[in-house]
Order: sequence, then structure tokens, then C-alpha cells
Amino acid sequence: MTIGVLHLELQIPGARSLKDKRRALKSLKDRLRNRYNCSLAEVGMKEKWGRASLAVCVVSDESAHVSSQLNEIVRFASSKPTVELIHYEIEML
Repeated sequence: MTIGVLHLELQIPGARSLKDKRRALKSLKDRLRNRYNCSLAEVGMKEKWGRASLAVCVVSDESAHVSSQLNEIVRFASSKPTVELIHYEIEML
């Protein structure tokens, strides 16, 4: 069994309040869950309007599948106009 953890640091350029930030993050999180069947949570910068930190987890019996899923999630998140990907880090357990 392989567990992959992806840490995403995002900037939300259009956010003028926490409500704007939550709306943009909810949309991204819902799309990621539905498309990639992954678990994710906001893990940092919860009170900053324009920044967010997300953790994404994928579990599989094949490490190649986990790696490809996490890399695809990075590509998907970086292609969304409502958020900007600042930094990401992938860890395999």
C-alpha cells in the first residue's frame, strides 16, 4: 500500500474577504474530490484572505498510480483561474 500526500500553497487573487476565499476553495476542493477521488483539507493560512494551504491524500496499492494522480492534481489545480499555485510538495509514505 502506498500513501501519497500533496501539499499545495495557493494564492487566491480575487479574494477580498474570507467568504471569497472559502468560495474559491470550496469549488476547487469539490472538483478535486469528484474528479480524483482524493481526500483533502485546508491545513494552514485559514485566516488569510488571499492565501491557502491544502493537503491532498491519495491511497493505492501501486506507487506509480499514486504518483501520477498527485501530479495530475497539481496540473489541474494550476490550470484553474480562481487560484494560483505558488508551491507544491509531494511526499510518498
